[in-house]
Amino acid sequence: MKIQLLRHATLLVLINGKKILVDPMLGAARSMTTIENSSNAKRNPLVELTVTLEIIKDIHGVLLTHTHRDHWDATAIEQLPSTMTIFCPPEEEETLKKLGFKKIHPIKERISWEGISIERTGGQHGTGEIGMQMGPVSGYILQVVGEPSLYIAGDTIYCEDVSSVLARYQPDVVVVNAGGARFNTGDPITMTAKDVVEVCRKGSKSKILAVHMEAINHCLMTRTDLRTHLEGEGIRDQVIIPMDGEELFFS
Repeated sequence: MKIQLLRHATLLVLINGKKILVDPMLGAARSMTTIENSSNAKRNPLVELTVTLEIIKDIHGVLLTHTHRDHWDATAIEQLPSTMTIFCPPEEEETLKKLGFKKIHPIKERISWEGISIERTGGQHGTGEIGMQMGPVSGYILQVVGEPSLYIAGDTIYCEDVSSVLARYQPDVVVVNAGGARFNTGDPITMTAKDVVEVCRKGSKSKILAVHMEAINHCLMTRTDLRTHLEGEGIRDQVIIPMDGEELFFS
């Protein structure tokens, strides 16, 4: 299995010989407006994509955790062919239909595709009123015979849903959306450094990949911030903090 971080939460996963594009945000740097009610007004994305859009020609499917614009942007909608196979939470099916996509596979619980088991998991995209406004969140467990199991947690803080998945599946690889994304009011809506530590403790046998940093204006935790915190907790070696474009191989 190979995982390449393209930028933010956008991943290219090679599993069972199939290339799956996860949460594609494909637009040029500063092509999107700022996320409002945050501590800076920089336009998004903050950095360029690390690959060209030619990658679209080679992918076999798209996996969406949700359709917030930092996970499914206008460029992805424009550039992906309408015949692209797209896996999504049931709540996003109508949105994708209205955009003209024809091969939509909503995952209520679990599906099998090309020898890959894809099971939807839950999460919590923040707390209180802001968490309610952010809407439902999905993650996924991907399993293939003979390859490492992969848990993509999605836009969630550490919560009972995440804890239960880690305990039940004991995934070999876990991708968490860090960055401590937040607004000027309320608590973080993605994982903080403390949340990542909790994931490490619960999933003590898993290799953790922390992404979702330094690309969107309201993600305030940097890679250096996270690295420093993990070193202080003595668990730095369990966590990979990939740079944009970096390829990681697991066997």
